[in-house]
Amino acid sequence: MYETCPKCGYQRKLTDTVDPGICPGCGIIFAKWMKQKFAPPPVVSESRPTDEHPGLITYLIETVLYVEPKTEPAFFYGRLILYIGIVYWGWQFMLMDFTLNPPEIGNAFMHRINLVFHEAGHVLFIPFGWFMTILGGTLGQLLMPIVVMLTFIFKNHNNFGASVGLWWLGQNFMDVAPYINDALVQQLVLLGGNTGADVPGNHDWNNILGELNRLEKCHEYAIIAQTTGVIIMIIAFIWGGYILYQQYLNMKK
Repeated sequence: MYETCPKCGYQRKLTDTVDPGICPGCGIIFAKWMKQKFAPPPVVSESRPTDEHPGLITYLIETVLYVEPKTEPAFFYGRLILYIGIVYWGWQFMLMDFTLNPPEIGNAFMHRINLVFHEAGHVLFIPFGWFMTILGGTLGQLLMPIVVMLTFIFKNHNNFGASVGLWWLGQNFMDVAPYINDALVQQLVLLGGNTGADVPGNHDWNNILGELNRLEKCHEYAIIAQTTGVIIMIIAFIWGGYILYQQYLNMKK
């Protein structure tokens, strides 16, 4: 009970019949008033608004669709020529028959480039055992375009260059399809000039699928590799085309 109200200063009289916990003058409830008066200040969060912390998917979408604010005309037209070239070349790869012997794609210039990273992959994966050493050839030629693509995206911030890297990844899937398809019959001429049938144990995909007891499925897996390559390449066309269009809009006049 307060004899003097801490808010209005009213002096309580003996004749006041109001509850001792309430001021007869201003009507405040002493307990509530004191609680509000001496309550600790609210904690203000220093965190940024939620919309300043985009989720992972939003971040990735914004990253892969990034286009520099201004584009030099020389860069734009150079990229346009390259884009037309890879679309035309990619279309030729899509039309190739991976079941032929020798495979059409084996005579392409890109096959020779892929072969370098294929052989390097065998060496790179030696520490991981026999199976991974054999599989490492294919992994090597698939990982290199991925490294190129990620470097263009996250280091160089050049998404058109990254789309070319994605195109190369799709081409590599097509490049490996004839090798997978040949795993059972082993009639393709390999790097040493012999077929897998001539030198048992020399055919990567015969070893891989044989180890997995899936040799009879080699044609199905080859179709999957070819189809995956086509899909990836089409995505690369769409991605590269979008980036070029945005760069055209941002081109310095």
